[in-house]
Parts: sequence; C-alpha cells; structure tokens
Amino acid sequence: MLDDVASLTLRTALAGLSQRQATTANNIANVETPGFSASQVDFESSLAAAVSSGDPAAARTSVTGTGDAAGVNGNNVSLEREMVNATKTTLQEQLMANALTTKYGYMSTVLKGV
Repeated sequence: MLDDVASLTLRTALAGLSQRQATTANNIANVETPGFSASQVDFESSLAAAVSSGDPAAARTSVTGTGDAAGVNGNNVSLEREMVNATKTTLQEQLMANALTTKYGYMSTVLKGV
C-alpha cells in the first residue's frame, strides 16, 4: 500500500532533490576554491523513464560537471546560478513532501474509517 507508483515516485524524487541540494551546497562552499569544478545533478529524465516502465525505484541520479568555462582561478562555480538552484530545489522538495504527506493523510483517514 505504501509502495504504490505514486508514493515511490514522490520518494524517489525527494531522494534526487536531496542529492541536488547537497551538490549545490558543495558548489557554493567551493565558490572561491581555485580549480574547483562545479557539478550538477540530473534525475528527472531517469525518473520519467522509470515511471513509464512502472518501476519508479529503478530511477538513477547522475552527477556530472556543469561544463561551464572556468574563470581566472580555474573555478567555474556561478554563485548566482547555484543560489537559484538552491531556491528552486527547496521549493520542489516542499512540493514533493507536501504531496506525500497529503497522500499518507488520506490513507490514514481511510484506515481509521473516519
């Protein structure tokens, strides 16, 4: 009952968003580190394919370099982009968590018979 496609999709999305938030935080922490290469997280395409196949838990998260050009010190972190990513990811996490909480709330109501 708790492992239906919707619940698994929401939990898998939250895991991907958590990885993105950690990667973004690492990028921000290294904004002044000479030679540091920023990373980015992608899980949406894998999650969409996994949901289409009926197995959201099969989705995988990939962490790759951003490919952005490096500055004078060899660092390619864009603080502005990272701050936007952090804000966007936080809002997405809140949306997914609220959806999961609501879904479980409905299930609780049904099980209680209220």
